[in-house]
Amino acid sequence: MKTFRIGGVHPSENKLSAGKKIEPMALPKQAVFPLSQHIGAPAVPCVAKGDMVKVGTKIADAGGFVSAAIFSSVSGKVAKIDSVIDASGYRKPAIFIDVVGDEWEESIERSEELVTKCDLKPEEIVAKIKDAGVVGMGGACFPTHVKLTPPPGSKAECVIINAVECEPYLTADHSLMLEKPEQILMGVSLLMKAVNVTVGYIAIENNKPDAIALMTEKAKNFPGIQVVPLKVKYPQGGEKQLIDAVIGRQVPAPPAIPIAVGAVVQNVGTAYAVYEAVIKNKPLFERIVTVTGKSLANPSNFLTRMGTPMSQLIEAAGGMPEDTGKIIGGGPMMGKALLNAEVPICKGSSGVLLMSEKESLRGEEQNCTRCAKCVAACPMGLEPYLLAKLGEYADWERAEKEDIMTCIECGCCTFTCPSNRPLLDWVRLAKNTVGGIIRERNAKK
Repeated sequence: MKTFRIGGVHPSENKLSAGKKIEPMALPKQAVFPLSQHIGAPAVPCVAKGDMVKVGTKIADAGGFVSAAIFSSVSGKVAKIDSVIDASGYRKPAIFIDVVGDEWEESIERSEELVTKCDLKPEEIVAKIKDAGVVGMGGACFPTHVKLTPPPGSKAECVIINAVECEPYLTADHSLMLEKPEQILMGVSLLMKAVNVTVGYIAIENNKPDAIALMTEKAKNFPGIQVVPLKVKYPQGGEKQLIDAVIGRQVPAPPAIPIAVGAVVQNVGTAYAVYEAVIKNKPLFERIVTVTGKSLANPSNFLTRMGTPMSQLIEAAGGMPEDTGKIIGGGPMMGKALLNAEVPICKGSSGVLLMSEKESLRGEEQNCTRCAKCVAACPMGLEPYLLAKLGEYADWERAEKEDIMTCIECGCCTFTCPSNRPLLDWVRLAKNTVGGIIRERNAKK
């Protein structure tokens, strides 16, 4: 069975919420919308304090080409434009809306009727995706319309849908495939049309046999789309790893991007959001979020409006366990510990993981034994032990020469280290610093 060739690990899956039906989350009393919910320039508010909005009203315009608009997920009154601590742990500008009722914009088609025809031209599809504020739903939140606009001289050959959900605990994508397979497939067809290709692959790891069977059966009615089962291995959801696994091509080192080997990669949740945006005129203002943890009473998958505090989801899943040591935004490998449970759900909020104190404690750090397990596990072919040392000793120049910007921050190195060394922490520090230096250097040119 197919998988990628370099590195990778096999953490315990812990898919505690697998098979759980998607439940609609109740509306919050106040919704909070950070203006940075995507890679690129923050969105710019287009509402003011006191304005009344509906579900689907645009509240912030894209701040540039690599940016995305933000839409209200609730109806009510704009309380203020202030700041909030988001999942990054930093205070960011945000729009606060007091909820009053649940009135939707009339332009949104709310019926459940499946539509499998679209006469729009490729550029019209891309425009509707952009206007709806759709971004990558796998966590990176790269604006979708940018990926669908290849640079001059580049030509897409296929669309690859990331439905592997390789991060432990998370099951949002799995539940979506079981409940909305045909809508996803229509979304894939729209993405294929947008980039003028006739081949689409939906990659699913083989720990989801029910999703593989259902999507394979439904795909028979959608020309050019093929379901590709993959061997379970983390981090197969990374773009470069997924491309290698599905079509056997390896993306060159940065600044090369997937289109360099003819691939456009989109998350399965993004495909569904594209269907809703193009066919139903529905902006991106809600998503499925997994709330999970070994001590949690009822691990669940919730359809959640953006701006809802994570505390509300935790309460709906049974409440905060007494032994909670950390709240993780996302999964245990790439997610980050949150300062509190009031962080609002955003476009990239795939999950909320409650880890017990015992689970969340790190082992005692010891000296490196030169075992090279981190090197063997790195899916980017780097030397994490070296990059971590360069970060620890602030050798930014050599860190750049050693390709630190290639790191995808998957955490395989820390996971596999027998000496409990915080390799990823030091690598992240170095990568962020080197990235800042590169940006300053480019700005002076």
